[in-house]
Amino acid sequence: MATGEPPRALPPRGSPGDDRSAEATEAPSAAERPRPKDAKIAERQRVPRKMTVTRVMAMRTRDLTEKGFHTFQRAARADGAGESGLTALVYATMANFALDAAIAVALANTLFFASATAESKTKVALYLLITIAPFAVIAPLIGPLLDRLQRGRRLALSASFAIRVVFAILLIFNFDSWALYPLALCMMISSKSFAVLKSAVTPRVLPPGIDLVRTNSRLTVFGLVGGTLGAGAVAGAVAAVAGSVGALVFAALIAAAGAYLSLRIPSWVEVTEGEVPATLGYHSRSGTEVLDRGEKSAAKPSRRRQPLGRSVVTGLWGNSAIRVLTGFLTFYVAFVAKSTEHRPVQQAAMLGLVGAAAAIGNFAGNATGARLKLGRPSLIVVGCTAACTAVAVVAMLLDNLIGAAVAALVAACASALAKVSLDASIQDDLPPESIASGFGRSETVLQLSWVVGGAGGVLLPTVYWQGFAVVTAILVLGLAQTFVSYRGHSLLPGLGGNRPQHVKQEVPLPTGKQPQ
Repeated sequence: MATGEPPRALPPRGSPGDDRSAEATEAPSAAERPRPKDAKIAERQRVPRKMTVTRVMAMRTRDLTEKGFHTFQRAARADGAGESGLTALVYATMANFALDAAIAVALANTLFFASATAESKTKVALYLLITIAPFAVIAPLIGPLLDRLQRGRRLALSASFAIRVVFAILLIFNFDSWALYPLALCMMISSKSFAVLKSAVTPRVLPPGIDLVRTNSRLTVFGLVGGTLGAGAVAGAVAAVAGSVGALVFAALIAAAGAYLSLRIPSWVEVTEGEVPATLGYHSRSGTEVLDRGEKSAAKPSRRRQPLGRSVVTGLWGNSAIRVLTGFLTFYVAFVAKSTEHRPVQQAAMLGLVGAAAAIGNFAGNATGARLKLGRPSLIVVGCTAACTAVAVVAMLLDNLIGAAVAALVAACASALAKVSLDASIQDDLPPESIASGFGRSETVLQLSWVVGGAGGVLLPTVYWQGFAVVTAILVLGLAQTFVSYRGHSLLPGLGGNRPQHVKQEVPLPTGKQPQ
């Protein structure tokens, strides 16, 4: 050193001159502890000996993928969802969204849409006869059938996927034949059956701190992001490489995964003891005995009926009108695109524009609904129905693709908001023993309304203003019924708002016996 003194050595560990504490002496740091052999191997695998741009990119991609997966898991299990069983239902719901997206990609360039040309009206009629019409007959039967299904709902959810594995395989071998249509019908029925079953199961997996409105919004958002967008993009990539057959194989794999995920839903969703079925009709003045809430009755719960209250009926009418518009847009734009003389790329761009507008509207509606204070949900439904009616008029006047895209944006947003409001009404209006049945019945009505709109999208002329003129007329009628139901009246006896906000349970009496 400059002073000429020899350098002093560091004092030995534990000596009086050592400044480190006794705890640090006794417990070596994590860096000094001997690491397990597998940890060293993992570190050597993560950090390559020779760093290259490709290896660094691969490492970053793997790190981002792992972080994204862990973030997704935390979000899916947040607020006690993992313990309540909601996470398992989220995964199954994502599989259903993903399967629908994969099937849509697989059938995009087949006779399913090819029959929409202006010269193929007979094929369009046959398509409706084989697909839309039977589903319109079957849909009203799904709700009552599921009400009778007191056990095996997890198995029914799984079966709705398992049967679609078979249908996807059959589609692979019947891709260019008329068997495509009944198979597409079976796919549609299975998907809608899952939606109805999911609505009946959801109230049984609620975490303690989340209500049904937020739960349904969470299911929808996860389904759209992880299912429709994620799986739809993958299915599109697979179809670009391996064609529609490859997309169908991918769909079959998703269906198999969905069947497995449905069986992982907790067993307590099977407990249905004491449930009272919900009903749309209201006939308390004749042939029924009225029960106050909490009042005991000799009649079994399965024989009782819980009519829906005014707010729920208002929500159903408004949501049904909106679903007619969304179902119409789902098919109509595709058929209009195929009826034009544009190249396939331009036709796909037309569909992409409307699809993107609908996706943005759906996200916006669900995000708003999850944060909105729903003090008067039935009034929100009336407003959403009025907005859809107005935008249908605008689309009719514009008479072009931009009008259809704006209609898709508003309709998707209004549909999400109105559905959240309907969920809030069901949760507030019905007693706990009827909530699951109420959700199942409401979902059945909404799916049927969507099918009616889809039928219009196939049958109506492929001229924008003509198609939207018919839909506008339907929406005006739906808005009128929604408004008068909100005011406590009805255009249809027994099916409108001429009932209390909270209706008491009813017990049908034997023929000839008068209520006390």
